Amino acid sequence: MKKSYKIEVDCANCAAKMEECAKNTAGVKDASVNFMMLKMKVEFEEGADPAEVMPAVLEGCRKVEPDCEIFY
Repeated sequence: MKKSYKIEVDCANCAAKMEECAKNTAGVKDASVNFMMLKMKVEFEEGADPAEVMPAVLEGCRKVEPDCEIFY
C-alpha cells in the first residue's frame, strides 16, 4: 500500500536524511521525500498498518530535524 503525506522540513539535505530514515523504518518497503512539494510518499510492507508505522517514521525523522512534522 502506498500513501502520501504532507511534511514540514526546512532544507533539502534534511529531507534526504529523512527519506533514508523512513526507508530504514520497520514496516516501510520504500519511501521518498519531495522537498519542493513538501510531500513524503511511503510504500508499506505487506500487512503493515500505516497507523502503527508512521509514528516510528516521525520519531526517526525528528532525530534529523527536531521540529519536523508529518501530517498523517
